[in-house]
Parts: sequence; structure tokens; C-alpha cells
Amino acid sequence: MSSRKYTSVIWDLDGTLLYTLEDLKNSVNHALKTYGFPEKSLEDIRVSVGNGIRNLVSKCTPEGENNSNFEEIFTLFQEHYKEHNLDSTRPYDGVIDIINALKKEGIKQAIVSNKVDYAVKLLNDEFFGVDYAIGVQDGLSKKPAPDMVLKAMESIGAQKEKTVYIGDSEVDLKTARNTGLPCITVLWGFRTEEELEPHKPETKVFSPKDLLKEITKTPSQA
Repeated sequence: MSSRKYTSVIWDLDGTLLYTLEDLKNSVNHALKTYGFPEKSLEDIRVSVGNGIRNLVSKCTPEGENNSNFEEIFTLFQEHYKEHNLDSTRPYDGVIDIINALKKEGIKQAIVSNKVDYAVKLLNDEFFGVDYAIGVQDGLSKKPAPDMVLKAMESIGAQKEKTVYIGDSEVDLKTARNTGLPCITVLWGFRTEEELEPHKPETKVFSPKDLLKEITKTPSQA
């Protein structure tokens, strides 16, 4: 393991490991239509995710948090999503193979997401079984603040100089930079290459196969 460039991986969840847009859309629209507001398209949801579910619902609600019914709408979304977050959600093709390959190599892994904590842990248990998973919880600032990543690194015993962050969005790039970690950006998620270019991703991969090669490089290959 000492020959590996990285011995720990911090994963983003939505758009990196999991396709979740359909379930998010359905829960947002359940809440909106209950109050007679226009429903949102999959594209509306895609461009609005990344900064947590409250921010997502705010972007999709007329007048956002200034709407007099916003708290009720947000509560309805949470209740619906808690019951339906596995209806259409699925891992991207190839990512479970990567996670299992890294487990065999002894590389420690954690998931850090701006989803609510219970959902992150449930989804990890359902699909991935990595060493640690954390979502939004009291006392820790959400991404792009480094708080949750630092907690995850501490929990898995990660060495900063041998840890890499993997995500699909501008929020992930900011998170990695705020934590002082290199970032590998995957291009199968919720942002296009063109949308990400202004944020200057340092390493981009187009397929899980390429991602595995990037993670398991030795320092001499880097």
C-alpha cells in the first residue's frame, strides 16, 4: 500500500456514485403540486442540485424561502423523499466495481454528501458499504465547507497527503480546495464538461475504468 499515491478516497454521492434525479424530482413535485405550484422538469432539478435539499427546494419554490408556505413545502418534500428515495435511484454503471476493487486494495473510503445524514447512511448501507458515510447534521457546515470531509477523514484514519476527493460538480471542486485535497472530477454526473470548465477541474475522467486507473496510480505514474 505504501506504493500507492492514494490510500484514502472521499466520495461525493449524488451525481458521482448515484443517479438520484428522478426521485428528487418526484419529491419536489409532490410538495409543489400540493400547494398548487408548477412542477419542475428533470433539467430544472439537475441544475439546482449540489448544495443540499433545502437549497434545492428553495430554488424550485416560487419566491424561494420568502414564500409563506416554504417551510411546509420543505417538510412535505422531506417526508416524501424519506419514503421514496430508493424508487428510481441507482448506482452509475461501474461504480460498485470500483468500490469493490478499492476495498480489495485496502484503500479506505468514505462518502460525504449534502443530503441529510440518515439518507446518506441508508444509501451507503443499501448500495456501497464503504467505511464511513456522513450527510448534513447539526454542528457541521455543509459542503463546500471542509467540516464533513475532515470528520470523514478522521473517522477512517486518512492521511491528508494520500487522500483524494471525487465528485461531479463545482461544489465538489470548491470542497476539495477548501479541504486542501486533490479532486478528480467525473463527467457522467449532474454537470456537463462545459459547465465545469470555468471552475478549472484539475483531473477529469469520462468513465469508471479511467477513474480506477487514476485512483490507483503510483507516485511514479502520476
